Amino acid sequence: MKKIGLVGGISWTSTVDYYRYINEGINEELGGLNFAECMIYSVNFDNFQRFNSEYDWDATFELLVNAAEDLKKAGAEAIVLCANTAHIVSDRIAAQVNLPLIDITTAVAERINQVGLKKVGLLGTTYTMELDFYKDKLIANGIEPMIPESQEDRDYIEDTLRNELGRGVLNPETKKQYLAIVQQLIDKGAEGIILGCTEIPLLIHQEDIQVPVFDTTKIHAQAAVAFALEAGK
Repeated sequence: MKKIGLVGGISWTSTVDYYRYINEGINEELGGLNFAECMIYSVNFDNFQRFNSEYDWDATFELLVNAAEDLKKAGAEAIVLCANTAHIVSDRIAAQVNLPLIDITTAVAERINQVGLKKVGLLGTTYTMELDFYKDKLIANGIEPMIPESQEDRDYIEDTLRNELGRGVLNPETKKQYLAIVQQLIDKGAEGIILGCTEIPLLIHQEDIQVPVFDTTKIHAQAAVAFALEAGK
C-alpha cells in the first residue's frame, strides 16, 4: 500500500470526509483491520482564502507546496490536494514536489465519462466556476461545463462556502437556494451536477436532485484509494 499525503484544512470540514472515505475505501477493499497509511497537513484556511481573494496564486502555491513538501519528507508517496480550488496550482506543485498528484478534475471527468454525460452543471467557488483551470480539463475530456449565469448566484455560492460551509454551518435556507440554482442549470440542459467544492456535499446530496450528482470529495478520495492499492501491487 502506498502512503498518501493529504493537504487539508481547505477546509477542515471536508478534510474530515476525505479521511473517512479513504479509510473506508481501503477497508472495503482489504477487509479486516486494514486502513489507509496516510498523513494530513492541515493548513490555515484563512491564509488560503485570503490569498485566493487577492488572486495571489504565487502565495497560494507557496502555502500548499510547503505542505506537500513536508508530507513528502514524512514519507508520502503521492499528494492529494483536498479542495477543488487548490488545483489552480496543482501542476506547479506536482512539478516541484516531484511526486504523483492525484488530480480531482481528472477523477471527476473520468467518472462523468463513465456515466456517459456530455453537459454538466458546475457549482464551486467563484474561482472554480469563473476561471478556466477546471473547465478546460472538463472540455478536454469531451464534457461541456455550465455555470450559474447570474453573478449574484455565483457570489452567493462563494459567500456561503466561505462563511457557512467552510465553518461547518449547514443552513436549510442555503440548501434551498442552492437547489434553486441547480434547477436553473437543469432547466437549461444540464444532464448532471458537479459539486465542485469539497464543502458542497456537506449540504447537497444525490437524493436532493433528479439528475446524477458528482460528489467531488468522494470521487477524489476513491481515486486516492485506487492509487494506494494499485500502485502497491
